[in-house]
Amino acid sequence: MIDKIEKLLEEKYKEEGFEDCFTVEVKLSTPTRMEVFIDSDTGLTLRKCQRISRYLENYIEENGLMPEQYSIDVSSPGVGKPLKLLRQFKNNINRKIEITPIEGKKMEGILKDVEGENILIEMKVKVEGKKKKEPKTFEIPFQGIKKAIIKISFK
Repeated sequence: MIDKIEKLLEEKYKEEGFEDCFTVEVKLSTPTRMEVFIDSDTGLTLRKCQRISRYLENYIEENGLMPEQYSIDVSSPGVGKPLKLLRQFKNNINRKIEITPIEGKKMEGILKDVEGENILIEMKVKVEGKKKKEPKTFEIPFQGIKKAIIKISFK
């Protein structure tokens, strides 16, 4: 069923006003509750989420895909949720990020760019012979990332 929902969403994204949307994750959290996480290159609005939710509800009800009493939540992944797609990194350039690589130590810095399949992160590092840390850019392959979270600062 999740495959059907993902295909339906791909069709919706071909419609005017939805071309910049993409699916992050679709999951059944319980047999009667579906969660659909979507994002957009230009910012996701409540109105877009509502329209996509109604679109999915109509299909689910017409085809009897869920029990009579069910809920469907359509939203962006939200703050604190790990980034799953390379496309999400592009939406977060110049924000503070924490990356846990598959191998190596956790890294925290500023997401500077996405180049091809690589993430560029700027971190302050100690330079030999100097007292202050200086910024240095590191290139991390997307496939080498175990987990990445945008860090929110309230300063």
